[in-house]
Amino acid sequence: MEIFIQQMTNGLAVGGIYALIALGYTMVYGVLKLINFAHGELFTLGAYLGFTLLVSLGLSGRVGSVPAALIAVVMVMGLSALAGYLLERTAYRPLRHSGRLSAVVSALGASIFFQNAVMLVWGGRYRAYPADLIPGFAIEFAGQHIPFLRLAVLAASVGIMLALYFFIHRTRMGAAIRASAIDQGAAKLMGIDVRRVISIVFMIGPALGGLAGVMVGVYYGQINFNMGQIYGLKAFTAAIIGGIGNIPGAMVGGLLLGLVEAFGGAYVSLAWRDAITFLALIVILAARPTGILRERVAEKL
Repeated sequence: MEIFIQQMTNGLAVGGIYALIALGYTMVYGVLKLINFAHGELFTLGAYLGFTLLVSLGLSGRVGSVPAALIAVVMVMGLSALAGYLLERTAYRPLRHSGRLSAVVSALGASIFFQNAVMLVWGGRYRAYPADLIPGFAIEFAGQHIPFLRLAVLAASVGIMLALYFFIHRTRMGAAIRASAIDQGAAKLMGIDVRRVISIVFMIGPALGGLAGVMVGVYYGQINFNMGQIYGLKAFTAAIIGGIGNIPGAMVGGLLLGLVEAFGGAYVSLAWRDAITFLALIVILAARPTGILRERVAEKL
């Protein structure tokens, strides 16, 4: 029972991180019907920006660990959003009417550019986050002691996901995003600035990815320049499991993927953890080819 509870909370925390990254994939696909293959590298960029603020600039030593973490998260989300905006303006917008293949190749080129840029700026070796950034005490739950950091990551992930869901369903800009996802031509006739909507989507996704990057650095204690590949692949898998283009689906898919990975590593083998993860993808898609939650959020408008 002890192993079960520990792995469940660990899986939910990691799954929350996957879900945050997956939301970037699913939002871009929902509006443009394209996959932003550079999204994993924007997640990595966010992790390294957080490292720079907390370690290189000594933010945690100046204002305290917890305030430093909050300031770093806000700044990283803003800088990652800016990077996403510039990516859309340079790699996607000029090719908007050139066919999907051109946009895909451009996104792959941007992915390679970001990965090599991170390596050149910060180096190829692992970088360590401050070990005392988040209080290290544990909270008792069901007779087990759960690390506070694990619960904090899970709570932050769920809170951000709920805030995004509220934004999409309860604000005018959210309605514009859903309308653009259904039919861009009709959205333009209704007076919606579709270009602005696309830019905002490209800012929200990387902002969430940057937040996830800081979470990974805090949770695991270290980062490396090519971690966007595996995290991006798993987040993309989570988006597919939940139903690509479906925001609640990305949330459910990320949490489910984290649980499968945690229990697979605990009860089967750590060496087979990734294989079990993608086996779960095959099984789910064989039963539901369009994902667990089939409908796109935009179709519920």
